[in-house]
Formats: sequence, C-alpha cells, structure tokens
Amino acid sequence: MPITVKLDVMLAERKVKSKDLAQHIGITEANLSLLKSGKVKGVRFATLEAICDYLECQPGDILKYEPDETDQG
Repeated sequence: MPITVKLDVMLAERKVKSKDLAQHIGITEANLSLLKSGKVKGVRFATLEAICDYLECQPGDILKYEPDETDQG
C-alpha cells in the first residue's frame, strides 16, 4: 500500500504510550494498534485531528505516501 503510517515513530519521539493516546482520543487500544500497523482502510479526519492535537504534530508527520514500484510504469 502506498500510504504508510508512522504513528509508532511519532509516539516514540513524543514519549507517549499507545494506551494514553487511545484513551485521550477515545478509541480502543486494539483499534489504535491496527492503525499503527497500517491494517486499516481509512481513518476519520476527527480521529486524525485528535491524534495530531494530542501529539502536537501535522498529519504528514504520521502518514507518508510511498508509491509502489509496481504501480509505476
């Protein structure tokens, strides 16, 4: 998938535990884990906004576009 999730990197940089973030933004730790691993098909803007607000970052700090080599051609 060309979109990668770098939430785990941002959590480490901010020294924030997944449990604390999940509790603050109102989602389960299981759903946060799925988001961190990139195993979700989408994320609500409200959730993304809450994450960015709590971590004091921009969406681009969490999400990265990396085109597949097979898609180009």
